[in-house]
Amino acid sequence: MNDYIELRVNITPCDETATDILAAMLADGGYESFVPDSTGVTAYISARQFDSKTVEDILAEFPLHGRKLSTCANTIEGEDWNSEWEKHYFQPIVVADQCVIHSSFHKDIPACPYDIVIDPKMAFGTGHHATTSLIIEQLLAISLEGKNVIDMGTGTGILAILAAMRGAPAVTGIEIDPAAEANARENIVTNHHPEITIRLGEASLLPTCEPADLFIANINRNIITNYIAEYAKALKTGGTMLLSGFYEEDIPVILKAATPLGLTETSHTVKGDNWTCLRLVKNS
Repeated sequence: MNDYIELRVNITPCDETATDILAAMLADGGYESFVPDSTGVTAYISARQFDSKTVEDILAEFPLHGRKLSTCANTIEGEDWNSEWEKHYFQPIVVADQCVIHSSFHKDIPACPYDIVIDPKMAFGTGHHATTSLIIEQLLAISLEGKNVIDMGTGTGILAILAAMRGAPAVTGIEIDPAAEANARENIVTNHHPEITIRLGEASLLPTCEPADLFIANINRNIITNYIAEYAKALKTGGTMLLSGFYEEDIPVILKAATPLGLTETSHTVKGDNWTCLRLVKNS
């Protein structure tokens, strides 16, 4: 049975910065889903991957000094996981009064021009996190008719689905995690967009993709800076790159890596606790 460990980490004092940082550190340690609240973070990992020593190491490296962290862990049977996640943690969301995101079991959904059904299971990306909604807002604001799109780290496929709904005739979603990749495929079928191709892998797949008019990466600062050269090669001259998964104060770090590649900032937007979406254009 595909059982999961529910790890609860209480943070005192707690704020959004602390929960975001902890979730990112746990993600690097293999945790797949996160529920932050006013007192800490609840995180989930496959029971096969759970290691108490890894948790101890993560907490020992927590960079915000003066915080007290305490933990407890429980086992959740795999057959109960999806229904529990959907019922308790995933609620419908409306972005910019244009896009509604909900699960297949939700009722009384607000009417919007773009209606996306996401059954997230263990994949990240329901639109609730600021980074996802920031990119959604960008996709709603720019023309995608006739544009080829690559969505790096597609997760549930939510951004790929919206890009197709907005008129992109060819969308490629790349995902490194097999469970997330399988979930993205399911969501593509549910939303009836066969023009979306989901591929399992990482940046090494990019040379085999058609060059993009729009390249999306909602990952994190370190991965983006490590692979931005590969991202730039996959983008057409004159194309747009949307990057998120980091804070506004991280923009200079991203630009330091991006500028030598012919990528120039055209704008950036900010939401929540200083999360940002950086919009770049490839000039050469």
